[in-house]
Amino acid sequence: MYAPQQICHNIKKQCKQSISAIIVNYNAGPILTQCAQAVLQQAEQVLVIDNASSDSSLAELERLLPLNDRFQIIRLPHNRGFAAGCNTGLSASTQPYILFLNPDCILQENSLQRMMQVMESDPRIGMVGGYLINPDGSEQGGGRRAIPTPWRAFVRAFGLYRLEKYWPQVFFDFHLNKQPLPRDPIEVEAISGALMLVRRQAIEDAGSWDEQYFLHCEDLDWCIRFKQKDWKIIFVPDAPVIHYQGTCSRARPFFVAWHKHKGMMRFYRKFFRQEYPMVLMGLITFAVWLRFSATIIYYVLRNGYRKLVPGHE
Repeated sequence: MYAPQQICHNIKKQCKQSISAIIVNYNAGPILTQCAQAVLQQAEQVLVIDNASSDSSLAELERLLPLNDRFQIIRLPHNRGFAAGCNTGLSASTQPYILFLNPDCILQENSLQRMMQVMESDPRIGMVGGYLINPDGSEQGGGRRAIPTPWRAFVRAFGLYRLEKYWPQVFFDFHLNKQPLPRDPIEVEAISGALMLVRRQAIEDAGSWDEQYFLHCEDLDWCIRFKQKDWKIIFVPDAPVIHYQGTCSRARPFFVAWHKHKGMMRFYRKFFRQEYPMVLMGLITFAVWLRFSATIIYYVLRNGYRKLVPGHE
């Protein structure tokens, strides 16, 4: 059903006319312009939602890409978070398909058209994700994954995933990028919010982004809600997108770590509190905040080391 086909000029034109791309920016720097330039080649409408950036990313963008009917910038008065930025763009979008794209993602040639081709192969496909790769060409985690249920999170947090080769059904690792890359598009439980092509009809059915998340886990929340409404989520291995992960968050590691772990707790409480025993949920809560504490200690020690060792960056 999802087998590759040659993408002709007519398919490119049709895809370009039916996609609104939404890029939520916060201090992404020069890569924002590269991102927008690449997506303008493949989408009809591009909306940059800026969460009150303080760097020169917007100035550089406006210098090189003039605003017009196809390309717009929406400035928010303060940083409202990723989910709220996505919803702002969603309200302003005009096309039946919406691409949510991180500003540190660079679409490769024909990648969006290939994702669209898969999307249109089945009316029950609500969400499609491409092949997220690191700058060195290796596959990035998160592009294809299973939902990290409390048990799977427990297995991951305490290193029990190492037993997967003996008991794969029990000690399942939700990071699917460690498995062989499939040859054809496949249905998965979740993809990354860094790159999501979504059908507007599915959004109207499942609901928009949950703005109670500021940063992280809002994509997993959305994937669960799409699945609850019986929409398929498809990973497309032949639609490569380079993701310079962490470009927007590198300057504020403590802020990002706090919201990431806070998002984890909202995610588990929202979907699993009634399904899992209190003991396991308590262990998960302990593991999440233990991980947060370890992350903070790591950043403190790293920053201290950089100050002690001249010239070390």
